[in-house]
Amino acid sequence: MKNKKPKRFRKFYLIVLSLFVLINIIVINQAYHLTHFYEHGTVKPLSEQTAGFFGKIKVALLGFKLEKLNGATPDSAFTHFKLKTDDELILDAWLIRVPNAKGTVALFHGHGGEKSSNLSQSNFFNEMGYSTLLVDFRAHGQSQGNTCTIGYREAKDVKAAFDYLKNNGERTIILYGISLGAATITKAIADYDLNPQKIILEMPFASLPATVEGKMRMAGFPSEPLGGLLTFWGGAINGFWAFNIEPKEYVKKIKCSVLLQWGKKDKGVTETEIQEIYKNIPSAKKLVVYEKSGHENLYENEPEKWEETIEDFLTDKTK
Repeated sequence: MKNKKPKRFRKFYLIVLSLFVLINIIVINQAYHLTHFYEHGTVKPLSEQTAGFFGKIKVALLGFKLEKLNGATPDSAFTHFKLKTDDELILDAWLIRVPNAKGTVALFHGHGGEKSSNLSQSNFFNEMGYSTLLVDFRAHGQSQGNTCTIGYREAKDVKAAFDYLKNNGERTIILYGISLGAATITKAIADYDLNPQKIILEMPFASLPATVEGKMRMAGFPSEPLGGLLTFWGGAINGFWAFNIEPKEYVKKIKCSVLLQWGKKDKGVTETEIQEIYKNIPSAKKLVVYEKSGHENLYENEPEKWEETIEDFLTDKTK
Protein backbone atom coordinates (compact mmCIF):
# COMPACT_ATOMS: atom_id res chain seq x y z
CA MET A 1 0.00 0.00 0.00
CA LYS A 2 2.82 2.40 0.82
CA ASN A 3 4.29 2.19 -2.69
CA LYS A 4 1.09 2.95 -4.63
CA LYS A 5 1.09 6.72 -4.15
CA PRO A 6 4.68 7.25 -5.30
CA LYS A 7 4.06 5.02 -8.32
CA ARG A 8 0.89 6.90 -9.20
CA PHE A 9 2.71 10.19 -8.77
CA ARG A 10 5.55 9.07 -11.03
CA LYS A 11 3.08 7.92 -13.67
CA PHE A 12 1.23 11.24 -13.54
CA TYR A 13 4.53 13.11 -13.65
CA LEU A 14 5.67 11.16 -16.72
CA ILE A 15 2.37 11.82 -18.51
CA VAL A 16 2.57 15.56 -17.80
CA LEU A 17 6.25 15.68 -18.80
CA SER A 18 5.54 13.77 -22.01
CA LEU A 19 2.71 16.17 -22.92
CA PHE A 20 4.93 19.16 -22.14
CA VAL A 21 7.73 17.82 -24.35
CA LEU A 22 5.31 16.94 -27.16
CA ILE A 23 3.66 20.37 -27.11
CA ASN A 24 7.04 22.10 -27.21
CA ILE A 25 8.24 19.93 -30.10
CA ILE A 26 5.12 20.90 -32.05
CA VAL A 27 5.55 24.58 -31.17
CA ILE A 28 9.25 24.53 -32.12
CA ASN A 29 8.34 23.16 -35.54
CA GLN A 30 5.63 25.80 -35.96
CA ALA A 31 7.98 28.58 -34.85
CA TYR A 32 10.68 27.40 -37.25
CA HIS A 33 8.36 27.38 -40.25
CA LEU A 34 6.85 30.73 -39.29
CA THR A 35 10.31 32.32 -39.48
CA HIS A 36 11.89 30.38 -42.35
CA PHE A 37 11.16 30.63 -46.05
CA TYR A 38 12.07 28.21 -48.83
CA GLU A 39 13.30 29.21 -52.27
CA HIS A 40 10.56 29.68 -54.85
CA GLY A 41 9.53 26.41 -56.49
CA THR A 42 11.18 24.10 -53.94
CA VAL A 43 8.07 23.40 -51.84
CA LYS A 44 4.49 22.46 -52.63
CA PRO A 45 1.78 25.17 -52.70
CA LEU A 46 -0.07 25.58 -49.39
CA SER A 47 -3.22 24.07 -50.91
CA GLU A 48 -1.32 20.85 -51.64
CA GLN A 49 0.39 20.81 -48.24
CA THR A 50 -3.02 20.79 -46.52
CA ALA A 51 -4.71 18.37 -48.93
CA GLY A 52 -6.42 15.40 -47.29
CA PHE A 53 -6.65 14.31 -43.68
CA PHE A 54 -2.99 13.42 -43.29
CA GLY A 55 -1.90 16.67 -44.95
CA LYS A 56 -3.85 18.67 -42.38
CA ILE A 57 -2.41 16.61 -39.52
CA LYS A 58 1.12 17.08 -40.83
CA VAL A 59 0.67 20.86 -41.10
CA ALA A 60 -0.87 20.99 -37.62
CA LEU A 61 2.17 19.19 -36.19
CA LEU A 62 4.98 20.60 -38.32
CA GLY A 63 3.66 23.87 -39.75
CA PHE A 64 3.39 25.23 -43.29
CA LYS A 65 6.44 25.39 -45.51
CA LEU A 66 6.40 28.95 -46.81
CA GLU A 67 8.12 29.87 -50.07
CA LYS A 68 9.67 33.12 -51.21
CA LEU A 69 7.20 34.62 -53.67
CA ASN A 70 7.91 36.47 -56.90
CA GLY A 71 5.17 38.79 -58.12
CA ALA A 72 4.55 41.06 -61.10
CA THR A 73 7.01 43.73 -62.20
CA PRO A 74 6.08 47.42 -62.52
CA ASP A 75 4.30 48.59 -65.67
CA SER A 76 6.31 51.81 -65.72
CA ALA A 77 10.07 52.15 -66.22
CA PHE A 78 12.13 51.17 -63.19
CA THR A 79 15.66 50.47 -62.07
CA HIS A 80 16.30 46.99 -60.71
CA PHE A 81 19.23 46.89 -58.30
CA LYS A 82 20.66 45.39 -55.11
CA LEU A 83 21.17 46.81 -51.62
CA LYS A 84 23.63 45.51 -49.04
CA THR A 85 22.75 45.52 -45.34
CA ASP A 86 25.09 46.06 -42.40
CA ASP A 87 25.17 42.29 -41.85
CA GLU A 88 26.16 41.64 -45.48
CA LEU A 89 22.85 40.40 -46.90
CA ILE A 90 21.86 41.40 -50.43
CA LEU A 91 18.33 42.80 -50.84
CA ASP A 92 16.42 43.07 -54.10
CA ALA A 93 14.89 46.47 -54.90
CA TRP A 94 13.14 48.56 -57.52
CA LEU A 95 13.41 52.31 -57.92
CA ILE A 96 10.68 54.02 -59.92
CA ARG A 97 11.73 57.59 -60.71
CA VAL A 98 9.33 60.45 -61.38
CA PRO A 99 10.59 63.58 -63.20
CA ASN A 100 10.98 66.56 -60.86
CA ALA A 101 9.90 64.38 -57.95
CA LYS A 102 8.72 65.91 -54.67
CA GLY A 103 10.64 63.20 -52.82
CA THR A 104 10.85 59.41 -52.56
CA VAL A 105 8.56 57.00 -50.73
CA ALA A 106 10.23 53.76 -49.55
CA LEU A 107 7.66 50.95 -49.29
CA PHE A 108 7.97 47.86 -47.07
CA HIS A 109 5.69 44.82 -47.32
CA GLY A 110 4.28 42.44 -44.71
CA HIS A 111 5.30 38.98 -43.50
CA GLY A 112 5.28 36.47 -46.36
CA GLY A 113 4.82 39.16 -49.01
CA GLU A 114 7.25 40.81 -51.44
CA LYS A 115 7.79 44.17 -53.04
CA SER A 116 5.23 43.82 -55.84
CA SER A 117 2.45 43.58 -53.23
CA ASN A 118 2.91 47.35 -52.79
CA LEU A 119 2.75 48.23 -56.49
CA SER A 120 -0.77 49.71 -56.27
CA GLN A 121 0.33 52.06 -53.53
CA SER A 122 3.54 52.83 -55.42
CA ASN A 123 1.55 53.81 -58.52
CA PHE A 124 -0.53 56.26 -56.51
CA PHE A 125 2.55 57.83 -54.93
CA ASN A 126 4.01 58.17 -58.45
CA GLU A 127 0.84 59.91 -59.63
CA MET A 128 1.21 62.32 -56.72
CA GLY A 129 4.68 63.21 -57.94
CA TYR A 130 6.85 61.01 -55.71
CA SER A 131 9.48 58.51 -56.80
CA THR A 132 9.21 55.15 -55.06
CA LEU A 133 11.63 52.56 -53.72
CA LEU A 134 10.24 49.05 -53.24
CA VAL A 135 12.32 46.55 -51.30
CA ASP A 136 12.12 42.81 -50.61
CA PHE A 137 12.85 42.14 -46.94
CA ARG A 138 15.47 39.49 -46.22
CA ALA A 139 14.11 35.96 -46.78
CA HIS A 140 11.36 37.38 -49.02
CA GLY A 141 10.98 37.78 -52.77
CA GLN A 142 14.37 37.85 -54.50
CA SER A 143 16.41 38.97 -51.50
CA GLN A 144 19.03 36.78 -49.87
CA GLY A 145 18.44 34.76 -46.74
CA ASN A 146 15.80 32.33 -45.58
CA THR A 147 15.25 33.53 -42.01
CA CYS A 148 12.67 36.16 -41.06
CA THR A 149 13.03 37.58 -37.55
CA ILE A 150 9.68 39.46 -37.58
CA GLY A 151 11.35 42.86 -37.47
CA TYR A 152 14.40 42.21 -35.27
CA ARG A 153 17.04 42.08 -38.02
CA GLU A 154 14.76 43.47 -40.75
CA ALA A 155 15.36 46.90 -39.22
CA LYS A 156 18.74 46.69 -40.96
CA ASP A 157 16.88 46.34 -44.27
CA VAL A 158 14.96 49.57 -43.66
CA LYS A 159 18.23 51.30 -42.76
CA ALA A 160 19.87 50.03 -45.97
CA ALA A 161 17.04 51.48 -48.07
CA PHE A 162 17.06 54.77 -46.18
CA ASP A 163 20.84 55.12 -46.43
CA TYR A 164 20.73 54.37 -50.16
CA LEU A 165 18.29 57.23 -50.78
CA LYS A 166 20.12 59.63 -48.49
CA ASN A 167 23.54 58.80 -49.97
CA ASN A 168 22.15 59.43 -53.47
CA GLY A 169 21.06 62.94 -52.61
CA GLU A 170 17.41 62.44 -51.62
CA ARG A 171 16.39 64.87 -48.88
CA THR A 172 12.66 64.18 -48.76
CA ILE A 173 12.26 60.56 -47.68
CA ILE A 174 8.90 59.10 -46.64
CA LEU A 175 8.69 55.63 -45.09
CA TYR A 176 5.60 53.50 -45.74
CA GLY A 177 4.98 50.05 -44.27
CA ILE A 178 2.24 47.46 -43.92
CA SER A 179 2.02 45.14 -40.87
CA LEU A 180 5.55 43.70 -40.48
CA GLY A 181 6.82 46.53 -42.69
CA ALA A 182 5.22 49.14 -40.43
CA ALA A 183 6.49 47.54 -37.23
CA THR A 184 10.00 47.23 -38.69
CA ILE A 185 10.07 50.91 -39.63
CA THR A 186 9.49 51.80 -35.97
CA LYS A 187 12.40 49.60 -34.86
CA ALA A 188 14.71 51.08 -37.50
CA ILE A 189 13.82 54.59 -36.29
CA ALA A 190 14.61 53.61 -32.69
CA ASP A 191 17.79 51.65 -33.50
CA TYR A 192 19.39 53.99 -36.03
CA ASP A 193 17.86 57.41 -35.36
CA LEU A 194 16.62 57.74 -38.94
CA ASN A 195 15.10 61.11 -39.85
CA PRO A 196 12.49 60.74 -42.61
CA GLN A 197 10.21 63.63 -43.42
CA LYS A 198 7.05 61.60 -42.82
CA ILE A 199 6.00 58.06 -41.89
CA ILE A 200 2.91 56.05 -42.89
CA LEU A 201 2.21 53.00 -40.72
CA GLU A 202 -0.54 50.53 -41.57
CA MET A 203 -1.60 47.89 -39.03
CA PRO A 204 1.65 47.67 -37.03
CA PHE A 205 1.62 45.29 -34.08
CA ALA A 206 2.28 46.75 -30.63
CA SER A 207 4.66 43.94 -29.61
CA LEU A 208 5.91 40.67 -31.04
CA PRO A 209 4.00 38.58 -28.45
CA ALA A 210 0.86 40.49 -29.42
CA THR A 211 1.25 39.76 -33.13
CA VAL A 212 1.89 36.06 -32.49
CA GLU A 213 -1.27 35.95 -30.39
CA GLY A 214 -3.05 37.70 -33.25
CA LYS A 215 -1.88 35.06 -35.71
CA MET A 216 -3.26 32.40 -33.36
CA ARG A 217 -6.63 34.16 -33.27
CA MET A 218 -6.71 34.49 -37.05
CA ALA A 219 -5.95 30.77 -37.38
CA GLY A 220 -8.72 29.87 -34.92
CA PHE A 221 -6.41 28.73 -32.10
CA PRO A 222 -6.32 29.96 -28.47
CA SER A 223 -3.87 32.85 -28.17
CA GLU A 224 -2.43 31.48 -24.93
CA PRO A 225 -0.42 29.52 -24.01
CA LEU A 226 0.46 28.90 -27.68
CA GLY A 227 1.25 32.57 -28.33
CA GLY A 228 3.79 32.76 -25.52
CA LEU A 229 5.45 29.48 -26.47
CA LEU A 230 5.67 30.46 -30.14
CA THR A 231 7.13 33.84 -29.22
CA PHE A 232 9.77 32.24 -27.00
CA TRP A 233 10.82 29.54 -29.48
CA GLY A 234 10.66 31.88 -32.48
CA GLY A 235 13.23 34.09 -30.79
CA ALA A 236 15.32 31.26 -29.34
CA ILE A 237 15.63 29.50 -32.71
CA ASN A 238 16.84 32.71 -34.34
CA GLY A 239 19.07 33.99 -31.56
CA PHE A 240 17.19 36.88 -29.95
CA TRP A 241 14.82 37.61 -27.06
CA ALA A 242 11.49 38.02 -28.83
CA PHE A 243 9.57 39.48 -25.88
CA ASN A 244 11.53 42.75 -26.21
CA ILE A 245 10.27 43.55 -29.73
CA GLU A 246 7.85 46.40 -28.99
CA PRO A 247 6.87 48.91 -31.70
CA LYS A 248 4.65 50.64 -29.13
CA GLU A 249 7.91 51.65 -27.38
CA TYR A 250 9.93 52.29 -30.54
CA VAL A 251 7.49 54.96 -31.75
CA LYS A 252 8.51 57.16 -28.81
CA LYS A 253 11.68 57.98 -30.79
CA ILE A 254 9.82 59.29 -33.85
CA LYS A 255 10.33 63.00 -34.54
CA CYS A 256 8.35 63.52 -37.76
CA SER A 257 4.66 63.47 -38.74
CA VAL A 258 2.99 60.05 -38.63
CA LEU A 259 -0.12 58.69 -40.32
CA LEU A 260 -1.34 55.56 -38.51
CA GLN A 261 -3.97 53.43 -40.30
CA TRP A 262 -5.92 50.38 -39.15
CA GLY A 263 -8.88 48.24 -40.22
CA LYS A 264 -11.76 47.99 -37.77
CA LYS A 265 -12.25 44.28 -38.59
CA ASP A 266 -8.59 43.41 -38.01
CA LYS A 267 -8.36 40.16 -36.01
CA GLY A 268 -4.58 40.18 -35.96
CA VAL A 269 -3.93 43.65 -34.53
CA THR A 270 -6.38 44.83 -31.88
CA GLU A 271 -7.75 48.33 -31.37
CA THR A 272 -6.05 48.38 -27.97
CA GLU A 273 -2.68 47.82 -29.67
CA ILE A 274 -3.30 50.62 -32.16
CA GLN A 275 -4.36 53.01 -29.42
CA GLU A 276 -1.20 52.15 -27.42
CA ILE A 277 0.96 52.93 -30.44
CA TYR A 278 -0.92 56.14 -31.23
CA LYS A 279 -0.72 57.37 -27.62
CA ASN A 280 3.06 56.89 -27.56
CA ILE A 281 3.84 58.79 -30.77
CA PRO A 282 5.26 62.12 -29.50
CA SER A 283 5.21 64.02 -32.81
CA ALA A 284 2.38 65.28 -35.05
CA LYS A 285 0.08 62.34 -35.75
CA LYS A 286 -3.20 61.21 -37.23
CA LEU A 287 -5.11 57.96 -36.77
CA VAL A 288 -7.48 56.79 -39.51
CA VAL A 289 -9.74 53.75 -39.04
CA TYR A 290 -11.08 51.82 -42.04
CA GLU A 291 -14.50 50.52 -41.01
CA LYS A 292 -14.84 47.92 -43.81
CA SER A 293 -11.34 46.43 -43.61
CA GLY A 294 -9.46 43.81 -41.63
CA HIS A 295 -5.78 42.86 -41.67
CA GLU A 296 -5.42 43.35 -45.40
CA ASN A 297 -4.41 45.77 -48.14
CA LEU A 298 -6.34 48.87 -47.08
CA TYR A 299 -5.83 50.56 -50.43
CA GLU A 300 -7.30 47.71 -52.44
CA ASN A 301 -10.22 47.28 -50.01
CA GLU A 302 -11.16 50.96 -49.56
CA PRO A 303 -9.33 52.79 -52.37
CA GLU A 304 -11.20 56.12 -52.31
CA LYS A 305 -10.74 56.63 -48.57
CA TRP A 306 -7.09 55.56 -48.76
CA GLU A 307 -6.25 57.91 -51.61
CA GLU A 308 -7.99 60.86 -49.95
CA THR A 309 -6.26 60.17 -46.64
CA ILE A 310 -2.82 59.80 -48.18
CA GLU A 311 -3.21 62.93 -50.28
CA ASP A 312 -4.33 64.94 -47.25
CA PHE A 313 -1.38 63.68 -45.22
CA LEU A 314 1.26 64.33 -47.86
CA THR A 315 -0.08 67.77 -48.74
CA ASP A 316 -0.64 68.72 -45.09
CA LYS A 317 -4.38 69.20 -45.55
CA THR A 318 -6.58 69.00 -42.48
CA LYS A 319 -10.27 68.31 -42.18
